[in-house]
Amino acid sequence: MDPSRLAVLRHQAHVAWTLCEYHLDGLGDAECRWEPAEGAWTVRATRSGVWHADWVEPEPDPVPATTIGWLTWHLGFWMSMVYDHAFAERRLTRQDITWPGSADATVEWIRGCHRRWTGAVESLVDADLDDPARADWPYRDGRPFGYFLAWYSVELTKNAAEIGQLRTLYRVAGPSAGGR
Repeated sequence: MDPSRLAVLRHQAHVAWTLCEYHLDGLGDAECRWEPAEGAWTVRATRSGVWHADWVEPEPDPVPATTIGWLTWHLGFWMSMVYDHAFAERRLTRQDITWPGSADATVEWIRGCHRRWTGAVESLVDADLDDPARADWPYRDGRPFGYFLAWYSVELTKNAAEIGQLRTLYRVAGPSAGGR
């Protein structure tokens, strides 16, 4: 069997998404808001009820710990950005992306981002992998779109693993175990 490059990248994304679903399943509000360390980046509601994620540019070195809420915002943020810049109007900015305010709404948001992305990628053909026009965010260096699709799966896997690790820490050291 000699699968196409696109088939391999779609499979890689499917495996990454399966890991993400595993760690999103059953996610709760208390887990999202638990701070694993003092000064952790999190999501915060404004007086008007809109939730924004902590963010500083340039990023501090080292970057602070994050909450699951922040990680889920980050996941939805970059999924929204990549779709917008690869398949839509290329108008979204970080400030446009807010956290939905609850674990359930966030999981549905992320799942919707995934469905939209997967549907768009299904419409591609192998030749589209060589086109750099769709890869202008986060890359702006002329890389072909195939590199971008590979990055997408790695970024999804990284975020899923971070959420999974924090969920494990919450179970063993969270508020009910005497943690923060």
